[in-house]
Amino acid sequence: MKETHLRERGILSWAEEDRPREKLLLKGRAALSDAELIAILIGSGTRDKSAVDVAKIILHSVNHNLHELAKLSVADLKKFPGIGEAKAISIVSALELGRRRKGSEPVKREKILSSEDAYRIMQPYLLDQPVEQFWIILLNRANMVINTHCISQGGVSGTVADPKTIFKEALEKLASSIVLVHNHPSGNLKPSEADIHLTRKLKEAGKHLDLPVLDHIIFTDQSYLSFADEGIL
Repeated sequence: MKETHLRERGILSWAEEDRPREKLLLKGRAALSDAELIAILIGSGTRDKSAVDVAKIILHSVNHNLHELAKLSVADLKKFPGIGEAKAISIVSALELGRRRKGSEPVKREKILSSEDAYRIMQPYLLDQPVEQFWIILLNRANMVINTHCISQGGVSGTVADPKTIFKEALEKLASSIVLVHNHPSGNLKPSEADIHLTRKLKEAGKHLDLPVLDHIIFTDQSYLSFADEGIL
């Protein structure tokens, strides 16, 4: 508690133009005002005005309306104190990205309801792979795919899957559950003793972290084996 308090006091002693960056890191982007976000874009102010002050002047000129701000050109923005061409371009670019985001379709996440769904999702990554790879599929609470991630790549006969790496990736992505996938380039669907041991080890670790391992898929180009379907998970 004392260390946090001292850190916050230290932040208050910084130049105002530096505070928005630290505030974003400490509290998240939603905690920043429009002026603070623009201040991050322009980086620095003038001799007598901070970046936040300059941002407030710009916003005031458009009645704090971001739609009107987006209509300003580089030349328009350069008329404000402390705004040169590079800073004006940064503002215009950021607002253009926001406009494009509104016009784009959100990414449709796939949902895994069966081992067949997991096999289908992994086909673009593992079909025709000449060496063994170990992947994880990260899911949210609705079993929608958050991310697919290659943990390791080995030789023709095996690869190493580090539990620390697997759960670090899952925790960073805020996953609610995991599906394990690795391929057998030989086409053999039978799990090895090492496959079974690793699966049980990961399943046990997942219980302690509230990150259940839902399945382990052995992938081949022609077919797959599901540990869950076979009752060996």
